[in-house]
Amino acid sequence: MSLHPPFKELIMFITADQISAANKTNLDAVQNLATKSFAGVEKLVELNMAAAKAVITESFSHVQSLLAAKDAQAFFALQTSLVAPLAEKAVSYSRHVYGIAVETGAEFTKAAEGKAAEAQKSFNQVVENVAKNAPVGTESAVTVLKSALASSQSAIESAQSAAKQALAMAESNISAVTEQALNAAASVGKKA
Repeated sequence: MSLHPPFKELIMFITADQISAANKTNLDAVQNLATKSFAGVEKLVELNMAAAKAVITESFSHVQSLLAAKDAQAFFALQTSLVAPLAEKAVSYSRHVYGIAVETGAEFTKAAEGKAAEAQKSFNQVVENVAKNAPVGTESAVTVLKSALASSQSAIESAQSAAKQALAMAESNISAVTEQALNAAASVGKKA
């Protein structure tokens, strides 16, 4: 398969130094993302340890209260009184987990968008170099290449915008469901 002349020129503009620099930059980016991933995991571990300690402490305290109940009515009242606080704690825990996930995801998104912008800029520079040095008669191929590049950049921007809108909608829905869960737990606690 033979490459069209502008594409041959494009490949010729990529040097070993550029490949080496790109590899180093990519390795740095991967290291940075790995560090951010481990930081997110570390936050989750800390949250889970704190939650586990709280559950153990509260469980023993609750069992002691149940054992001290004078009759069945007091026993069931104690059991029922736990519903709302447990729901609130579960929602709080979920919010913390969600916050950690969003924070870590935002770091990945920021890094990905930065790398995409760098790649677009580099590719645009190469295309401009190809356009400047293209042999006579290849102007239409260069124009097609530039048009394809502009279309792909527009598609990427549209996809990023749609992803951000979907994330905002998901966050809004999670907040609404959380509020409904808290209200339901509160109403169960009041009925008890």
